Amino acid sequence: SFFLLLEQAIGVGSAFESWSPHEDGAVYSVRVPLKPCCGHAFHLEVGTMGQVLATDCCVHVELVCTCMTEQVAQDMLCFLHHPEEALRKNQKPSLLHTLCTSSYLDVQKTALWFQDFMRSAWEFVPQSHHYSMKVLPSSRSCKLQLTHVSGRTLLVEMMLGVQQGNSDIFMSSQATEAICTPSTTWLLSFSVAEAKFFWMMSRKLPHDSFHLHCLQLCTCMLVGAAFSSCAFKTVMMHLLTTMPLAGWRRRDFLLQLEDIMRYLRCCLEEKQLNHFFFGNESIPKEIILPPALQRAEPLNLLQNLAQDPAAHEQAMSEFREL
Repeated sequence: SFFLLLEQAIGVGSAFESWSPHEDGAVYSVRVPLKPCCGHAFHLEVGTMGQVLATDCCVHVELVCTCMTEQVAQDMLCFLHHPEEALRKNQKPSLLHTLCTSSYLDVQKTALWFQDFMRSAWEFVPQSHHYSMKVLPSSRSCKLQLTHVSGRTLLVEMMLGVQQGNSDIFMSSQATEAICTPSTTWLLSFSVAEAKFFWMMSRKLPHDSFHLHCLQLCTCMLVGAAFSSCAFKTVMMHLLTTMPLAGWRRRDFLLQLEDIMRYLRCCLEEKQLNHFFFGNESIPKEIILPPALQRAEPLNLLQNLAQDPAAHEQAMSEFREL
């Protein structure tokens, strides 16, 4: 059959980065890269957002000629150069007829296919002897509830993604918050780049570094606050690339917390916190970004506070309590 090719899954998010604020109820997020099957090709068509770098795209699926490839010897017919009747009688449908809408890869169709795939594949996984698996409702990802024979439950969210070239940036199936996203729209995701960043820093920092404990503590205190854990995570990444690495030792824990709070206070007062991956010259060279991101203007994550005085006052008030 001609469905998508699945590449090695990548653990992302706080649970895999070892700073989850909810250790007991952590959701293990996994990015599953998708590649086109034989006879197909992907072309990313980036959307437009005025002067701001687009954060959405459509994945255009095209048929490619396979007449001169080895698949001919395996009785594969070329989708482009064989008659439709022969294709219909002798070969499974192309990706365009299964998971696409108007020649664009459909997120919801792809997520449903992947959920069915997981159900059928689970019995062949060694862990199936110790865990029962339930697929939870989701229209844009695959959410699994794994229950151990002991009664312990694990939650796993498998998000599908299409890689931008050879970079660490993916177009993701997952929608942001409660935004109604068209089924053919894939959204820009930095989760793989973030996971790679924290893995790299763990190799460079002192062996007794307490930076993840700082991040975990700060996000635990954020429940119900006006700004999300994303703000503290962004602050931490900026500080890790601008402060001496020797200053993150366990003995400097309280000083580290003061630095984090001081940085965040300045950001709130100035209503400016730049996205870590937009036009940031301090990003380690090992992290591969698309050229458009490298050239992009800084993106202010606190723009809403600059536009809403009431929201800004609330954020400052909650920060003082914090």
